[in-house]
Amino acid sequence: MYSLNARLLISVSLLLLLFFGATIVVLDTAFRTAGERAREDILDAHLMSVLAAAEVGPDGTLNMDRELREPRFSTLGSGLYAAIRGRENAAIFESRSALGIDLPVPSAVDFGREQFDRLELADGTPVLAMTLAVQWEVSEDELTPFVFSVYESLDGFNAQVASFRQQLFGWFAAVALIMLLSISILLRGLLRPLRQIEAEIGEIEEGTRASLSTGFPTELTGVARNMNLLIDSERARSDRYRKTLDNLAHSLKTPLAAMQSLVADIAPDDAVRFNEQIGRMDEIVRYQLRKPGSSAGENLLLAPVEIQLEIERLVDGLRKVHRDKAPVIDVSIDRNASFRGDTGDFLEMAGNLIDNACKWCKGKVRVAIKPVGTSGMILSVADDGPGVPEEARDALLARGLRLDEKTPGHGIGLAIVKDIAESYGGHLAIQAADLGGARFTITIPPPGA
Repeated sequence: MYSLNARLLISVSLLLLLFFGATIVVLDTAFRTAGERAREDILDAHLMSVLAAAEVGPDGTLNMDRELREPRFSTLGSGLYAAIRGRENAAIFESRSALGIDLPVPSAVDFGREQFDRLELADGTPVLAMTLAVQWEVSEDELTPFVFSVYESLDGFNAQVASFRQQLFGWFAAVALIMLLSISILLRGLLRPLRQIEAEIGEIEEGTRASLSTGFPTELTGVARNMNLLIDSERARSDRYRKTLDNLAHSLKTPLAAMQSLVADIAPDDAVRFNEQIGRMDEIVRYQLRKPGSSAGENLLLAPVEIQLEIERLVDGLRKVHRDKAPVIDVSIDRNASFRGDTGDFLEMAGNLIDNACKWCKGKVRVAIKPVGTSGMILSVADDGPGVPEEARDALLARGLRLDEKTPGHGIGLAIVKDIAESYGGHLAIQAADLGGARFTITIPPPGA
């Protein structure tokens, strides 16, 4: 997603593009219109000079004995031409500059009225034409029609227009660039308070700052104040959680100690199992006490968990817990698999899934861990139990839901696993296993992925 600075620059650039584009179109049109009007005035003057040089004899014959005042009429390829036509557009006179050129015949012209046209020569060269039809009085009763025309090639004018456009685009491009650079510098200054807030929030997350500073612009003062209130509220709530858990731990110490004192009166084999479970309960309590003071983001900075060692310990303990069923737990761990986080989080996820599989299996459990990238993993636990119907898989992850109320448990294990996986940017999926039961798969991507 684009930054606010980039969005503002893009918006300003689009506005400048529209404004300068419209300005260029208007100036170009105005230049062409003014140029054509100037050419029209010049052609009108040339037409009058040709008309002044013409003489008609008593017999109605047109004589052009005098040289035209404009030298271009006498220069081949000058781009300026003159022509005089008589009845039925018959050519009577053409300037020397028109030698070898088939001048186009203008459309019908009313006598005594000038006509301005845009025509083309035989080779496609565009020209402007000014035409005047006159009735020349030869005698009292006789009028002879003549059509006077002057032409000017548009090649030179089009070259001027192209040069004007090039200069126009160059100047406007330079102005637009200067404006964008100026606006960019201005935006960096205007957005500096937002970058300061971002930096201070990062410091708060790292624990090097307690709250946002003051002195922000008026528009951001309310944001900073509300953020500080939110931070204080979260800090107070975290303290309440910590105190509550401390009270819980204190309350559990006494019954745990009492249970340990009773072990002496139990058979040796049962005492070992009893002490293992008390120790497990103590580890769980300690782990839950640590959780409010930590986060997934902080845990990602820890060293990788010793997956092989922890899984072996976990599986060994669960074999003892479920020794009445004596499940066969097959473990396959890729040496490249890695989990960078809290060991308690890893044991919570793996322990819940394997324990759940042991409860529901007929006799086989398969545990597989594969790598994802350089520091991620896929943890898969499958069993040969009854499986999970597809329509019930999403609901099973809801906290407190159990498919079989007869099976011991509180129904929150899978929900806890899902929450922990998501805190690391991962997810939990339920599928059918090739063993016949269900397969629970946790995918944890590498940190930052």
